Amino acid sequence: MIQADSLSRSYGERWAIRDVSFQAREGEILGFLGPNGAGKTTTMRILTGFLAPTSGRASVAGFDIVDNPMEAKRRLGYLPETPPLYDDFTTREYLSFVARLKRVDRRKIGDAVDRAMSMCGVEEVAGRLIRNLSRGYRQRVGLAHAIVHDPQVLILDEPTSAMDPRQIVEIRKVIRGLRGNHTIILSTHILPEATALCDRVIIINEGAIVAVDTYEQLAARLRSSEKTLVRTARAPADLAARVGRVPGVLHVAPGSGRGEWVVEAALGQDVREHVARAVVEAGAGLLELRPLAMSLEEVFLKLVTHEDDAAADGEREGARA
Repeated sequence: MIQADSLSRSYGERWAIRDVSFQAREGEILGFLGPNGAGKTTTMRILTGFLAPTSGRASVAGFDIVDNPMEAKRRLGYLPETPPLYDDFTTREYLSFVARLKRVDRRKIGDAVDRAMSMCGVEEVAGRLIRNLSRGYRQRVGLAHAIVHDPQVLILDEPTSAMDPRQIVEIRKVIRGLRGNHTIILSTHILPEATALCDRVIIINEGAIVAVDTYEQLAARLRSSEKTLVRTARAPADLAARVGRVPGVLHVAPGSGRGEWVVEAALGQDVREHVARAVVEAGAGLLELRPLAMSLEEVFLKLVTHEDDAAADGEREGARA
C-alpha cells in the first residue's frame, strides 16, 4: 500500500535520509521511530508529496508520488505534528471546506464531516472557532481533517501530542478502529504507544533504516539472556544466594519493587521450576514468577546505540587510515 525504494534527500552536502526502503502492508499500522533529527519527518514529507526526493521512488496505493501526485494524494490523509488549521473557521466549517478540497461528493459532505467529528470526539466544539480551541482539541480537529475523505492510507505524525491522558486513550481507540480498512504510518516518541498500536515498527537513525520488524521479533533477536521476575512475600538474607545456586542461573539482582528479584539465565534455558523450588524452600513466600521480555524502549536504545557506536568506530578507523 505504501512502497519506499531507496529514498534519499540531501540539503547541500548534508543527507537528511539516505537509501530508505520499506513497505507498509495493506491494513497494518506501521510505527516509525527514531531520535530527533533521525529523518522521520523528512521521510513522511516525501511520502505525502510535500518534499521531492533527491533520489529514489515512493508510491501510495500504487501511484507514484512524483509521477502521479494527485492520484496518490487522493488516497492519502496526513496529520503533521502541528496541524495547519484555519483559525477563523468553526470546526464544522473547516472540515466541510477540507472535504470539498478533497473532492468528497457534495451530497455526502455532511455525513463525512459528522463521521470524522464523531470518530475524533469534536462534536461538542463543532460550532466554535478553531482559534478558541485548546491544543488538544486542535490536534483532534487535525486528525478529523486527515480522515474526512476516508483515505486508504494515513500518515500520522505524533497524533497524541499535547493531549491529556483521557484524550490519548480515546485517540488510540480511534486509531485502532482504523486498522484493517486503512494502512497507517504512525510516528511517535511515546514508545509504549507504538507497542500498544503497531503491527510492525521501523527504527531509523541518522537518516538510515536500522530495523523493520515486529516488536516481538526485534526483542527476540536482540536479547542475550532469559530474564525472569520473581516476587516474594519475604526476603530472607540468603534468598539471592540460594537462587543464584540454581543450575543455569547467571545472575540475581533486586527488582524495582519491594520483594522483587530479576533472575538472569543463559539464552534458551528455562529455570523457573527450579527457581520456584528454591524460593519455596527458603520460606520466602512465592507471589509471582513470570518471564521478562525486552521493552520496546530497550530494543530502541540498543539498536540506536549500536548504530552510533558502529558509526563512531568507522570514523576512528577512517581517521587512522
